[in-house]
Amino acid sequence: MTDVNDFNQTVVEEFRANHGKVGGGFADTSLVLLTTTGARTGQKRVNPLAVLAEDGWLYVFASKAGAPTNPDWYHNVVANPEVEVEFGDERFRAKAVPVTGSERDRLYAAQVARVPGFGEYEKATDRVIPVVELRRTA
Repeated sequence: MTDVNDFNQTVVEEFRANHGKVGGGFADTSLVLLTTTGARTGQKRVNPLAVLAEDGWLYVFASKAGAPTNPDWYHNVVANPEVEVEFGDERFRAKAVPVTGSERDRLYAAQVARVPGFGEYEKATDRVIPVVELRRTA
């Protein structure tokens, strides 16, 4: 069985080598690389994440494929919201800001419309899957 970290590293390398494009199951999905600072360790972590780009804004989803708990990267951005984002060939600093209420619901529905698997993730868990805006700071 492939370790999730090995899998993520392969996606990160493909993303960087191909100007933000990857193949396989992500061929038709827009991605970002999100670099966070570990909440407990303080270590930098890079995660490839599906992104919704809407009117110049970027949003990511803490789906963890519908698992019962939020992904580690989400805990990291809550503790340390200053992040680095790679989107296509662009790299910039941002602040990760959770989106709540009706705006969260609207954004999640928009992502489900674009990537139907996110609807399956929502059905698989009892938690509300967090939506996080990546606000460019530099």
